[in-house]
Amino acid sequence: MLQLVTIGWMCVELSVALFAGIRARSVALTAFGADSGIELLSAFVVLQRFASGSISERLAARISAALLYVLAAYIVVTSALSLVSTPLQPEPTVLGIGLLVVAAIIMPLLGRAKKKLAAETGSRALSADAAQSNICAYMSWIALAGLLVNFFFNLAWADSVAALLLLPIVLKEASEASKGEVCHC
Repeated sequence: MLQLVTIGWMCVELSVALFAGIRARSVALTAFGADSGIELLSAFVVLQRFASGSISERLAARISAALLYVLAAYIVVTSALSLVSTPLQPEPTVLGIGLLVVAAIIMPLLGRAKKKLAAETGSRALSADAAQSNICAYMSWIALAGLLVNFFFNLAWADSVAALLLLPIVLKEASEASKGEVCHC
């Protein structure tokens, strides 16, 4: 049931973040949305492992790693373009801010519930998924800071800076996933 709630929320998060992010040209918000898509994949893998055990944790981790490296490249390229090109600078987005506030509340709650259930069941896959939820919470706070600075002070560069601040988290996640390790955030 917990994974179904996660999957439902990740679908909302992915859709709204990409819609609002693309509309506002927000690198931080679209990067957050892309990470939500990767987290959605992770939630499906965990659900599948509980349902049938047919998906290898190692294969799923490597697919996630590849997607995270692509996300990191996207962040670097689009942030650089946004910082140097006025037509590509992001606009403030109330919808994006609202989504990130909700995500900052929901994701730690999901992370805690998954961590508790992972300990009860001894599931490494669920433990990794709990870490993904916690990382999503950190990312929502960072992206939210960039969007709020842009909204209140009309400083478009704050969005790209926030996106670049997401890079260490994304790259750490990618590195651990490529080795098949579980993040212990």
